[in-house]
Amino acid sequence: MNTLLKKLCALTGVLLLVLALAAPAYAAAPDGAPAAEEQAQDDSIGLKAIAAGIAVGVAAAGGAVGMGLATAKSAEGIARQPEAEGKIRTMLMLGLVFIETAIIYALLVVILIIFVL
Repeated sequence: MNTLLKKLCALTGVLLLVLALAAPAYAAAPDGAPAAEEQAQDDSIGLKAIAAGIAVGVAAAGGAVGMGLATAKSAEGIARQPEAEGKIRTMLMLGLVFIETAIIYALLVVILIIFVL
């Protein structure tokens, strides 16, 4: 668990570094800069795309980690107590459904960000 936490911290640090280095690219205006309203609209679309990408990425990564841990622990439980396989498998499927539901909710939020806001 300690190595997983270290990897997660390193991944978060790399993500923050990439976002920090990309910030000046958004601040620079091109030579033939459009009107202020068009520029604001373009910035809004770009920021929506970035927010949607980050939201889906975090939801998918969190869901994948959760599903992997749940599957590993259920396989470990079945290996320890083969007679409880039915109950363990039922609880695993129920847990996976709840995790997948959370990911689908994140996808719906992203769709709302793109088309409504």
